[in-house]
Amino acid sequence: MDVSQRINAFVQLGHFLSQYKSTGISKKEEIPYNDLFFDGFKNQIKLAQEHNGWFTQENILFSIAGWTALLTRDTLQKWIQVYPEINTASSPQKKIAVIMAGNIPLVGFHDFLSVLISGHSFIGKQSSNDRDLLPFLAKYLEYVEPSFKGRILFTDDQLPEHDAVIATGSDNTARYFEYYFGKKPHIIRKNRNSVAVLTGNETDQQLIGLAEDIFRYYGLGCRNVSKLYVPKDYNFDAFFNAIYSWKDIINQAKYANNYDYNKAVYLMSLFDLLENGFLMLKEDENFGSPIATLFYETYDSMNALQSQLDINTDKIQCIVSNGFRESEIAFGQTQRPSLEDYADGVDTIEFLLKI
Repeated sequence: MDVSQRINAFVQLGHFLSQYKSTGISKKEEIPYNDLFFDGFKNQIKLAQEHNGWFTQENILFSIAGWTALLTRDTLQKWIQVYPEINTASSPQKKIAVIMAGNIPLVGFHDFLSVLISGHSFIGKQSSNDRDLLPFLAKYLEYVEPSFKGRILFTDDQLPEHDAVIATGSDNTARYFEYYFGKKPHIIRKNRNSVAVLTGNETDQQLIGLAEDIFRYYGLGCRNVSKLYVPKDYNFDAFFNAIYSWKDIINQAKYANNYDYNKAVYLMSLFDLLENGFLMLKEDENFGSPIATLFYETYDSMNALQSQLDINTDKIQCIVSNGFRESEIAFGQTQRPSLEDYADGVDTIEFLLKI
């Protein structure tokens, strides 16, 4: 199976996923193997919601829409054209074990795609929080490209023999991963959070976009903004006005429970808070804020802030801003990454091609 066949298979998977939209799930007659898979994937979406209270249909379909947009022939070809050696990977060269997080729907799909598109075999160990969607899509992939059969394995047990590891987890689990997998080629990802730098000159649309960066997936993703940097004496009124459209998030029971608990803890500790009934702002030097809380910190100068963030680059996934630095993410775009936006800035394809 050459790279063009692998690309074609994922393009077909993109066509299949295009039936599952936030505006409605609708069957298309021209999709191959739809009679076998269409209703089954609807059921997997339902099971994912029942299994994990954070996985609402809205958020699952948002994730699916993101992958539908990326799994096109033009996008995939543009992505891999910078890796000419990928064209020689016509057979599975290595067995890659991928240990996945489970914080947002299909969070491990990029690693799944990267392993297979580079010609390797995939061994997946999923989080119990996100176990329903990806194995089903893998079965569809095997139908549209039978050469994938035998190259994709999901396991809940001890990992079988493998040649390299990609593992995503917390700082604590990363130490465990380093101990067990440190002698093999590996990518081991730790805790990271995303931040936004505000100047006070943001437009209403930019702040509305920032609300998406904060609240999408209830703030559980490493690309969700969990901290703001604002100038001294920043007026938060425009920010609170812009995020008001997300007010109904408090009606989600798990989110509301976190809001109530964290608010009680903060008040008992006599912390100063800004809050609007569904989000609390707390001044704090840390990067990872609890659910329903957003940390903020003030700055005196842009240059000093640049230096501060450079020192902490290993803790930051995305920086959202407008004209602050070259590698910034535009407001509202953190949960719409491109294929080239590798987690922790580590080029997964380059790693896989050099094993």
